[in-house]
Amino acid sequence: RPPRRCENLLRVTRIYAEDAALELERGREIVARWPEADIVPVASHWQIPEVHGDESNVARWVRIKTEALVLGVKKSVTTRVNGRSADFIAPSLSNGCAMACSYCYVPRRKGYSNPITVFANIDQITRHLARHVAARGPKTEPNQCDADAWVYDIGENGDCSVDALISENVRDVCDLFRMTPTAKASFATKFVNRDLLDWDPAGRTRIRFSLMPAATAKVTDLRTSPMGERIAAINDFVDAGFEVHVNFSPVILTPTWLADWSELFDQLDAVLHARAKAQLACEVIFLTHNEGLHEVNLGWHPRGEELLWTPSLQEEKTSQNGAVNVRYRHPLKAQAVAALTDLIARKLPYCRVRYAF
Repeated sequence: RPPRRCENLLRVTRIYAEDAALELERGREIVARWPEADIVPVASHWQIPEVHGDESNVARWVRIKTEALVLGVKKSVTTRVNGRSADFIAPSLSNGCAMACSYCYVPRRKGYSNPITVFANIDQITRHLARHVAARGPKTEPNQCDADAWVYDIGENGDCSVDALISENVRDVCDLFRMTPTAKASFATKFVNRDLLDWDPAGRTRIRFSLMPAATAKVTDLRTSPMGERIAAINDFVDAGFEVHVNFSPVILTPTWLADWSELFDQLDAVLHARAKAQLACEVIFLTHNEGLHEVNLGWHPRGEELLWTPSLQEEKTSQNGAVNVRYRHPLKAQAVAALTDLIARKLPYCRVRYAF
C-alpha cells in the first residue's frame, strides 16, 4: 500500500488503465497499492474525456488530481538532446502531477486537469536508457550540465519525488544510473520524500529542489512541501549520497520580489552545511505563462493569476514547440536577470549559476 503521508496528495478511488499496462508487472503492482479503487478501462491514457479536455473539470481541478490515477504504456521511448538543464531528456516515467502549481506548463498540453499518468513499461524504458548511455561512452569535454558525466533529466513531465510514492519506476531508473559511471540522473522536485534517503545513489542522481520566496509560493505552489522543509532537506540529501542543486524557479516579478529573494538566499545560506555549499549550483528561470492556462486558472485559483498574469510587464513569446506564451518584456527581463544573478553572487558566492534566463 502507498505510504501514509501519501494520503494528503493521493486518495485514489479510480484508476484509468490501458489493457496493455495491466498486463505488465509494474501495472499490476500499482493497482495492488489501491485495492479498493475502481479500475476504468481506457483505450489511451491521452484520451479520457472525464479527465482531459472537459472545461467543467476546472472547478474539480484538485479533486481530480487527488482521486484519479492513470496507468498507461509509453508508446514513444526515445531520448532527446537538451543541453541546458541536462545533456539529454530521458523518456518520461510519468506525465502529470498530484501537486497544483498554478504556472505548470503540463495542463497547457493535456487539458483541464493533469492527474498523474504512470507508465508501466519501465523495463523497456530502462533498457533503452542503458543502451543510450553505453553508446555515448565517457564524457570527454565538460559543459554547463556537468564536468564529467552525461546528465539525463528523468522527470520532465512530472515530479519524481511524488512518483516514487506510487511505484518503483523512479528507483529503478536511479539504480540504473547508480551502476553507470559515465552518466547521472537528474530531476527537479517541490516535494520532500524522505524515503529516497535510503536509496544510496552513490552520487549518480542529482536532485534539483525548486525554491522561491515563501510568500509567493503560498499563492502559486499549491499542495507542495513548504519552502522551509525543502531547504532543510538539502543537507540530508547531500549526506545520503545525492548531488543536490537548486532551481530558483519561476522568478515572479512581484512588487517586493528582489527583497523577497534576498531573504530566501539568507535563509539558504544559514541552513546549508559546508558539504552542501561546496557542491551547490543553481538554475534561474523567470516566469513563462500562457493565456489559455490563465483562463483555466481563473476558474479554480484566480488569486494566483494576480501574480502570474501582468500584461503591462509581459510580451508574447513563441516557444520551441510552437506554443504562444508570455514572458516579461525586454529589457525589463534582462535587468531583472542581472539583478538576481548579482544578488546570488553576493549572498551565495559558492553557488555556481549554471544558466539564467
